[in-house]
Amino acid sequence: MWKTHAPALWVALVLIAVGCSKSDKAVPTPQGSAVASASGGTSEAGRRLDGPAGAVHEFLEAVRTGNDPKATQMLSSLAREKTAALNRSVTPPASDTAQFTVGKVELLGEDGARVSCTWTDMDVDGQPKTDRAVWVVRRESESWRIAGVAAQVFPGEPPLLLNFEDPEDMFRKQQWVREEIRRRTAEENIDMQAQSEENPENVLRR
Repeated sequence: MWKTHAPALWVALVLIAVGCSKSDKAVPTPQGSAVASASGGTSEAGRRLDGPAGAVHEFLEAVRTGNDPKATQMLSSLAREKTAALNRSVTPPASDTAQFTVGKVELLGEDGARVSCTWTDMDVDGQPKTDRAVWVVRRESESWRIAGVAAQVFPGEPPLLLNFEDPEDMFRKQQWVREEIRRRTAEENIDMQAQSEENPENVLRR
């Protein structure tokens, strides 16, 4: 059964305000993770983060609080250049009810890393919904910077990679997601209508 949720962070990067996975009622915080609280503070562990994990924490905290200049600053130089050339933004709407954790860091050579994280916010029913993602981070002259994100959009299917350094490809993928959500929702509605016609007493019970 499909269900529309409040904006999923990873898909909302170009204002796709739909999520497709089931809500998690509670998400354990990995040891050593940084947690941004709904009240706007950050934990002591969060302030101590550095390297790739620190870059992801700074980016997500800027996103959570609506600090678009800071979020843009945390992108890689190529991502900033490419998105600026297209007059596009990769920062989704702020949320004062969101919480996030920064988890495992996987180093890729000397100048690359993958950083796992979770982002929890309320869905349209006021229930917590958790999205998981892996951020692609690149070391640049000034510090580590965000180059992209990979996350599962549809349950049971491979993660979708959004490359901030190739915004045209990113927007094509996001348009595909929009169309796929519409298609799947339409199919579900047709199935529900067919079931109602086969069992009209179910409609009366509602």
